[in-house]
Amino acid sequence: MTAGTPIRKTPIRKTPIQKTLVRATMITLVVTLSGSLLGFVRDLLLARFFGADGGTDAFLVAWTVPETAFAVVVEGGMSLLMIPLFSRAVAEADGGDPRAFTRRVVGATMPRIVAVLVVLSGATFLGAPWLVHLIAPGLADPALAVTCTRLTSITVLTFGLTGYLSAALRASHIFGAPAAIHLAYNIGILTLMWTLHGSLGIVSAAAGVAIGSVLMVLVQLPSFLRHVGIPREWRSGAATVALAAFVPITLYTLLRQAQVFVERFLGSTLAEGTISHLNYAQKVAQIPMLVALLICTVTFPTLARKMAAGEAGEARRRLEADLRTVSALIFVATAYLVVFAPDIVHVLLDHGEFTAADTAATAGIMRVYALGLLGHVLVTALSRPFYAGEDRTWYPAVAMGAGLVVTGVVAAIGVRSFGAYGIAAANGLGISTAAVLLLLGLRSFAPSPRVMVPTLLRLAVAAGGAGVAGRLIDGALSGQAAPIKVVAGGVVVLTVFAGLARLAGVDEATQLFRRIRRGR
Repeated sequence: MTAGTPIRKTPIRKTPIQKTLVRATMITLVVTLSGSLLGFVRDLLLARFFGADGGTDAFLVAWTVPETAFAVVVEGGMSLLMIPLFSRAVAEADGGDPRAFTRRVVGATMPRIVAVLVVLSGATFLGAPWLVHLIAPGLADPALAVTCTRLTSITVLTFGLTGYLSAALRASHIFGAPAAIHLAYNIGILTLMWTLHGSLGIVSAAAGVAIGSVLMVLVQLPSFLRHVGIPREWRSGAATVALAAFVPITLYTLLRQAQVFVERFLGSTLAEGTISHLNYAQKVAQIPMLVALLICTVTFPTLARKMAAGEAGEARRRLEADLRTVSALIFVATAYLVVFAPDIVHVLLDHGEFTAADTAATAGIMRVYALGLLGHVLVTALSRPFYAGEDRTWYPAVAMGAGLVVTGVVAAIGVRSFGAYGIAAANGLGISTAAVLLLLGLRSFAPSPRVMVPTLLRLAVAAGGAGVAGRLIDGALSGQAAPIKVVAGGVVVLTVFAGLARLAGVDEATQLFRRIRRGR
């Protein structure tokens, strides 16, 4: 090389796995957020058509069934158990046809799983009166809740099939169809609620849940048949180990979902509409949490493979990167929600049957609930290593059990003096307790405290500064319309947070988009 000759930098080529993660992240983000947007429209229409009263409380008690089923079999068992199982089958192909190995897993596990789901779905239908009384003994209209519960009981079966198909496809690096399940689900609910709300009332929403759950299966079926296929033989006896491993996962997800049971049990003893206010507050506050968890959803198969291969260092770095990114997103979202909760609820929900009093109650609850969002995200992110390589699948259930005790005790005490606010605060304290226990329980794959603690503290300081800036802009725009305050406040909070985080040496917002582009 002669003097003055420019040095050419060799471009860094992305590996196949990196390219897959880039595509998977973008596909999952776009399709899932589209489905979530429809879900948001669903909640807005629910508030507009039916408001917040005894009827919506009855429907939400019935909605406990699909909420629990989704947590147990889609986000829980079928994801935490079946994705590692399918991922190992793909890895074992070693140059062969991975579909053949995946089909073997299907043939060994699906028959017994489907049989169990059918029995549970039927039991939910027959036991609807008992379930309603158990969940909300003080409900004003239990008969309506029983009707809605029987309509939604099919989701135990359909959500189970949905989660199973999603696990097989994601482990095969097929993310489009699994991401579309939220679109299909909410299209079914919206269609029936829009067309039949006048004649069936709130029952139209329950019927929509049933139809939407069937569409979740159908939207994935063509992709499953194309990329996995039907097994040539069914060997249900080989599913014993997999189904035995499902027990601690089911216990963990039921204990986590039991926080909602506590809310609805105690909420039914308060004024009509309290359960609805709690639900609306959670649905709005959980939007940023959904975005954060999409990152963990896309990276989980990679994390599972690295842990299964014994690559502790790589797995730890993957987990640390996920935790830093989702924590940054949640900190800035919490600052925004706490400051602008009344305006956000007013813009989104204060229409039709949803009154100004409903807006005030929902906004107050949302401010309290937002403080526990970080705990919810960390629990999801930190529980996954236990099912992918830590070999202590019982530990997340223990952590969640301890968190549930905190939730129950604090809620039972707080509801007497603070009503729904006490219930929301108990939710945050309980889930945060579980998150801390999960973090302490990780062993070989545990994130480094020297890395995580300073990062979280800096993000918390940046969020506090962003919240102060948001409060100032809120006061400066006190005479403006709510939509202007919501948009301007979001811009100010995000900008100040990013600037303060960067000054503190934490640039996670910028790194998020950088990782998506590079596939890391």
